[in-house]
Amino acid sequence: MGSLLRIAPLPFVAAPRAGRLVERNILVYRRIWLVLVSGFFEPLFYLLGIGFGIGSLVGTVPGLEGQALSYAAFVAPAMMASSAMNGAIYDSTFNVFFKLNYDKVYDAVLATPLGPADVAVGEVAWALMRGSLYAVGFLSVMIALGLVSSPWAVLALPAAMLVGFTFAALGMAATSFMRTVQDFDLIFLVTLPLFLFSGTFYPLSAYPPELQLAVQLTPLYHGVDLIRGLTTGALGPGLLVDAAYLAALGLVGLAIVSRRLEKLLLK
Repeated sequence: MGSLLRIAPLPFVAAPRAGRLVERNILVYRRIWLVLVSGFFEPLFYLLGIGFGIGSLVGTVPGLEGQALSYAAFVAPAMMASSAMNGAIYDSTFNVFFKLNYDKVYDAVLATPLGPADVAVGEVAWALMRGSLYAVGFLSVMIALGLVSSPWAVLALPAAMLVGFTFAALGMAATSFMRTVQDFDLIFLVTLPLFLFSGTFYPLSAYPPELQLAVQLTPLYHGVDLIRGLTTGALGPGLLVDAAYLAALGLVGLAIVSRRLEKLLLK
């Protein structure tokens, strides 16, 4: 057990001290709050432009459990999941990279009682909060537009928070391996296909059989499937699989970034 903890420490035990880092980020963003909310609008524009615009030509599509959904109701949960992903990815990649390599914020943080695990948990928690903020706004828009057809949609918010946690942890883990600003091209190389092909705009059945398995392995697909099931009332054991998959990936990412920050900051 001891060797296991050394390989993959449990960073959530650092949560009490990590709150100080979250508080620091809140103080920084209180004067640039427009930047904080800007990432919410891209998925919203996709929903209005594609969900309603192209949706008027598409009509209905098969949803989970085979029920027919309007195209807007089909796309909206996917945009909510994408919104949570966008918020989490931005703060856990770009911001963390500059704090780590240019602003040297974490060097100052380590002069306090906080350690690398506190930094990992604090930054992932902050990225999760940003993604959750986007999800709250998006769920409100969905309700206002009549795109929610099930009372289970109340659980869509914690589901979106789970999506944000997963991408925050994975994004920060990936950032810990980056050396130059050009490496961020790889972030777009990954997130753009995820956004387009994770069951966001087309049912899984629209893909060739050989590609369906690849799509089902992506974290955003599981986020979309989970939120879509909750907002449309298409419940089933598959939603538990979605949640478990996302939680497992998030914990793996959190363990990796905790170890990587220990190596980078204490060298």
